[in-house]
Amino acid sequence: MGSASGDDAAVFQLTPDLALVQTVDFFTPIVDDPFDFGRIAAANALSDVYAMGGSPLTALNLVAFPLERLGGEVLHRILEGGLAVTEAAGCSIVGGHSIDDPEPKYGLAVTGTVDPAAMLTNAGARAGDALVLTKALGVGAITTAHKRDAADSAQLADAVATMVALNAEASVRAVAAGAHAATDVTGFGLLGHLHGMARESGLAAEVRAEDVPALEGALELLEDGVGVSGGGKNNRSYADPFTTFASDVTEARRRLVCDPATSGGLLVSIAAERAGELEGVVIGRMLDGEPGAIAVV
Repeated sequence: MGSASGDDAAVFQLTPDLALVQTVDFFTPIVDDPFDFGRIAAANALSDVYAMGGSPLTALNLVAFPLERLGGEVLHRILEGGLAVTEAAGCSIVGGHSIDDPEPKYGLAVTGTVDPAAMLTNAGARAGDALVLTKALGVGAITTAHKRDAADSAQLADAVATMVALNAEASVRAVAAGAHAATDVTGFGLLGHLHGMARESGLAAEVRAEDVPALEGALELLEDGVGVSGGGKNNRSYADPFTTFASDVTEARRRLVCDPATSGGLLVSIAAERAGELEGVVIGRMLDGEPGAIAVV
């Protein structure tokens, strides 16, 4: 598969029933705890393999780090966090590369496998499909507010728990239930990633704002603006040309569906009668219409 569809990972077919799934992802810390940062970054990188219906096999550490300034113990804890998550995923870290950098960065290059016949892409959604979201939104709002001393430790703990949770089971269930398309919700927010799925599938989409799950406290942080990040504002601007909002959709809910996620859940397009086979929330549906257009009602 090439890059034309903007799918979650690259796929290289080896045999009729075996293909490699390859992806890479790394970023700067979004939490202060080095171990949690490592766990979040690893889960986020693995998620792109799960979004394709694949199983991760090996990973390479990608490290940029100011060793003299922050010290080896901090780096050790970051790598321990990454290792903990990859081990839980049954994925082996087999090497990596590091450079000196004033700003810490960590992530993984991941290789997995998938059966091409069972592979999930962002291009197979069908009109009438239910849209199922497997994780609540709002991690961007909470981590942003925490940096501004406006989110409490319990809210941050909830956000971390969401981000480190693997999408492995969600992926297996989606494949088993015959899902038609999938993607994971990350930096472009729900609307950005849904737009890509709808566009590549030649369909429009409808999202029921009140049904979109939010982490506890996230809507309040978005309502008063303290949880609104620069990324969230950019996502909102990006979504404006292809999104219409019903007049009764609150500003907090509009911000939520644009909130940038890290290691977010899977967004799955699946026959409505089989949506109950997934652990998630039905938040809308796929429709005939202008490809990529989204109505939030």
